[in-house]
Amino acid sequence: MNPKMNIMIVDDEKVVRESFLHWFEKIGHNVEAAASGPEALARLAQVPFDLMFVDIKMPGMNGIELLERVKADFADTAVVIITAYGSIETAISAMKMGAADYLLKPFKPDQLTLVMEKVNQQIKMNREYDYLKGRLENITRFDNIIGRSTAMEEIFDLILEVAQSDAAVLLIGETGTGKELIAKAIHAKSARSQHPFIAINCGAVPDSLLGSELFGHQKGAFTGAVQSRKGFLEVASGGTLFLDEIGEISPKMQIDLLRVLEDRKICRIGSSQTVDVDFRLISATRRDLEKAIDQSTFRRDFFYRINVIKIDIPPLRKRKSDIPLLIEHFLEKYSHETAKHVDRITSEAQALLMAYDWPGNVRELQNVIERAVVLSRNRSLGENAFGFLQAPLPAQSSGKSLKAHEKAYIESVLSETNWNVTRAAAILDINRVTLHKKINRYNLKRES
Repeated sequence: MNPKMNIMIVDDEKVVRESFLHWFEKIGHNVEAAASGPEALARLAQVPFDLMFVDIKMPGMNGIELLERVKADFADTAVVIITAYGSIETAISAMKMGAADYLLKPFKPDQLTLVMEKVNQQIKMNREYDYLKGRLENITRFDNIIGRSTAMEEIFDLILEVAQSDAAVLLIGETGTGKELIAKAIHAKSARSQHPFIAINCGAVPDSLLGSELFGHQKGAFTGAVQSRKGFLEVASGGTLFLDEIGEISPKMQIDLLRVLEDRKICRIGSSQTVDVDFRLISATRRDLEKAIDQSTFRRDFFYRINVIKIDIPPLRKRKSDIPLLIEHFLEKYSHETAKHVDRITSEAQALLMAYDWPGNVRELQNVIERAVVLSRNRSLGENAFGFLQAPLPAQSSGKSLKAHEKAYIESVLSETNWNVTRAAAILDINRVTLHKKINRYNLKRES
C-alpha cells in the first residue's frame, strides 16, 4: 500500500480541480487545490507537499514558471505537469527541468494510477538518497563541529594528532568561532576522555575570585569561606582544564599558573599543604598575546608554556563554504526545538547570508537562524527574515545584485577547493555542468 501523501492540484479550471480532489480523497490522500501559481506558492510556503499536479497553461504565472519556482525553493516536492496532447513537447522540456512526469488531457483513472506509481517510486528513491546524504553530512560533523572547508578539515586532522599527547594547546580565534567545541573535541579523542572536562572563562571571573576558583580554599581562609572547597585545578585532575580568554588574567595569576604547570602541585588558599594535580591544559584567546608581551601585560615565559601547540581557528568569513551546511544544521535544530515546520531557506536569502561578513562568526549565525525560525510564519525563510542584518557586505562582493553575490560566492568556493570543480559543485549543491556554465557566464578564471 502506498503511503498517505499531501497533494496539491494547481489548475485554473474548477472542474479539473474538483475531479482531482474527489479522486485523491477517495483513495485516502490529503489534497488541496489552488487556482493559480502565486496561490500555490503561498500555500507551499506554509505547508509541505509531497506532490503537485500543475496545469501547464494558466493565466499569469504558467506551469513552467511555477515549476521553476518550486524546484528552486521546494526541491523535494515532486511536480507532475498537466498538458493537452498538442503541448507534449513542452511537457517533455518540463521533465528536463525537474518535473517528475506529465499527464495528458483528457486522462483516465488508470493513467493517473500509473503516474502515481512512478512518482511514489521516485519519492522513495529520493528519501533513500536523503538518508545517504544525511549519513554523508554526518561525516562533516566532527564532535559537533560542523564544516567541510579545507580549513576545517585541516583542524579536524590537527585535533586527532594533538589528542594523542598531553602537550599544552593554545587556540587562537575570534569570538564565536567555536574554540570551546574544539577543546572538547581534543578532550573527547584523548586518553583522558573518561575524566572531567572543566571549562572556565577567565574574562568573566574577577581576578580577585579567580584564584579561589582555580586553587580552592580552606575553611576560614577569608571572609565568607565557611567551608573548605576544591578548586578547578583539583577537580580537573585526570582530565582536561580549558581556560578560555586566558589573555585576560593578571601577571600575578600567570606566575601562579606557571608554577603549577611546572611543579604539578597546588596549595589551596589558606593552606600550606601541597596537593598533586594531573590535568591537560588547553587555553584559548582572541587577543594577540605576542603584542601583549611587547606591552608587558602578558609574561613571555607563561606564553611559551601554554603555547606548545597552537591552532588558529579561521573566522566564518574565511570559510564561507561551510555556511550552507551550518544553516541546514541550525534550521533542523530550531525547527525541532520550536515545533515549527521551518525547513527551507530561499536561494535569495541564502545569497544574502553568504554575502554577510559575520563579525560574530558561527555564534552569530546560530542566533540569526534561531531568531528567524522563532518569528517565521512560513515554512521557508526568505530575504525579509534577515532584513535586520545591517553590517557591510564583504569587500569581495563588489555589487549589490544577487548575481554579484553569486559570482563572489562561487569564486570563493572554487578558490577554497583549489578549483576542484567536482568538490566545488558538491559544496554549492549543484551539478558539474551547471557549475561550468556559471564559470563561463561570470568569466571566472583560475589564478596562475
